Amino acid sequence: MELLVEDLHAGYPGHRAVAGIDLSVVGGTVVAIVGPNGCGKSTLLRSIARLHKPDRGRVTIGGDDIWRLKPRQAAHRVGLLPQNPQAPEAVTVAGLVRYGRHPHQGLFRQWSREDERICRDALAATGVLDLADRRLDRLSGGQRQRCWVAMVIAQEAPVMLLDEPTSALDLGHAVEVLGLVRQVAAGGRTVVMVLHDLASAARYADVLVAMRGGEVVASGAPREVVDADLVRALYDVDADILRAPGDDMPVVVPRMPEAAVSASSAGRA
Repeated sequence: MELLVEDLHAGYPGHRAVAGIDLSVVGGTVVAIVGPNGCGKSTLLRSIARLHKPDRGRVTIGGDDIWRLKPRQAAHRVGLLPQNPQAPEAVTVAGLVRYGRHPHQGLFRQWSREDERICRDALAATGVLDLADRRLDRLSGGQRQRCWVAMVIAQEAPVMLLDEPTSALDLGHAVEVLGLVRQVAAGGRTVVMVLHDLASAARYADVLVAMRGGEVVASGAPREVVDADLVRALYDVDADILRAPGDDMPVVVPRMPEAAVSASSAGRA
């Protein structure tokens, strides 16, 4: 199902966070949004998720304007995993994932065997089925993040939004979560995620969207858009761009500032 963002403008009193964003994403695609702190990445995600109303522009999923839908209808189209999700105290993993089915419940639609199957499949897909009865707050960071992703999967929305899903994770757990994102997209869903790590974004995304000052400064396949000029434009950092053996994906290697090089050389003298 296609996600279409057209001329999106959004902000806060006295501050323009996002200006004139256009984005078109088809099902089965992973999009990574990168850029410096405060560039509008999270505001863009929140606008797509119906959590921050745009000042101008449209967001459509499958041709439906997300802001014209009722909240429950919108939740059938798009699911969001925020930066710092909060769970009820002492909730189990299974209990957390069940929350993903709430948009599908109603007066004439109560919990069913189908809901149970969907939750179980989500737990299995994320590799946490054996943790179903464990308390979420007693798991490792990587395990907890997989459980949150399982909850969004159980929502069965065709568009998944992930705001910094690897924040505070070590390298091993980050790789696990990003590999899981690829699996989700392989099943046909659209995944849009905000990442701080440009190297991970280049490695795991089909499309990279680079933002600065609320605007898109580059967009396209990572092999095509990631270069030294982009790194400098985004972060004011000089870097060498290497190519990974095997798949030729760009690897970003920041250069050490001259002052640091001089200090290092002096220390070895």
